[in-house]
Amino acid sequence: MAKRDYYEVLGVNRDASDEEIKKAYRKLAMKHHPDRNPDNPKSEEHFKEAKEAYEVLSDPKKRPAYDSYGHAGVDPSVGAGAGAGNFADAFGDIFGDIFGGNRQGRSNVFRGADLRYNLEITLEQAAHGFETKIRIPTMAECTVCKGSGAKPGTQPVTCTSCNGQGQVRMTQGFFSIQQTCPRCHGTGKMIPTPCTACSGAGRVKQQKTLAVKIPSGVDEGDRVRLTGEGEPGVNGGPAGDLYVQVHIKAHSVFQRDHDDLHCEMPVSFATAALGGDVDVPTLDGSARIKVPAETQSGKTFRLRGKGIKGVRSHVPGDLFCHVLVETPVNLNERQKELLREFEAITQKDAGRHNPRAKSWFDRVKEFFEG
Repeated sequence: MAKRDYYEVLGVNRDASDEEIKKAYRKLAMKHHPDRNPDNPKSEEHFKEAKEAYEVLSDPKKRPAYDSYGHAGVDPSVGAGAGAGNFADAFGDIFGDIFGGNRQGRSNVFRGADLRYNLEITLEQAAHGFETKIRIPTMAECTVCKGSGAKPGTQPVTCTSCNGQGQVRMTQGFFSIQQTCPRCHGTGKMIPTPCTACSGAGRVKQQKTLAVKIPSGVDEGDRVRLTGEGEPGVNGGPAGDLYVQVHIKAHSVFQRDHDDLHCEMPVSFATAALGGDVDVPTLDGSARIKVPAETQSGKTFRLRGKGIKGVRSHVPGDLFCHVLVETPVNLNERQKELLREFEAITQKDAGRHNPRAKSWFDRVKEFFEG
């Protein structure tokens, strides 16, 4: 299985500071430490993965190499293309040797890894869609060495390990296996005197501004793909893609459930008892709900089509308003006096005015007497 992007493992953006990277690692280490999860082998795997990512991204020398070349830049034992590519090359070389084939000089060209950018948006932005700009780190050609990686006045030389072939042959028993040269990462060249501006990478980190169009109806966790804006390819391979992952901020009024919206609707004691009109907010303005007399807490009013039209939906969802009868507070003496009078009158015929309370007390009485 191919390794995950180290930034994705720690859950940080590629322009994250050293402190943000350290904080993210500590959080994951505490969560997945084997001592805290002795019966969960997956936690140990997550712990090791996070540790490996932190060791690379916290190293001032390894992080630029990883940003430039991905996993190949920090894992010379794997070579310029990690994972399935080398596996396939190895078996191809075995059968090539058996049947007389010659794979010398084959270039190791690999597509760059996909990257992720976390974007927080509001519920209103998710519902209506919008365009925004994001800044991400990118690798550009070093202007000092013109991308060669060598100090001005010097030139890369032929790799002494593979003689410029980019691959070395190793004998294992009866098989002769050809693999990417771990010294030059398949390029066939070495840089004896690296450029001081880019440390021999030939590229330097810069900030790039990208325009992103967020479609209307996106939900938590949805992703927008920017083709070719991911990690650069290896040895001329195509770049990967950048996935902008959407995270929706908590809203002060609404809670989202797919395409539907829910909200609490506080109703005064008098309005709930006598009935009346209540104005409620929606994402498209306000709406008026007619509250019938004798409305109880928990009653739900449904406003059809006042929810969100999802990215893959044909019609918008609904808005559900949940009644919350509000007990009056901060009463003055006159208000208290009226309520006491009201309570006294009500208790004379409690079964009629408070049927739920009477029914409940009757059941309690039966429980104790039974």
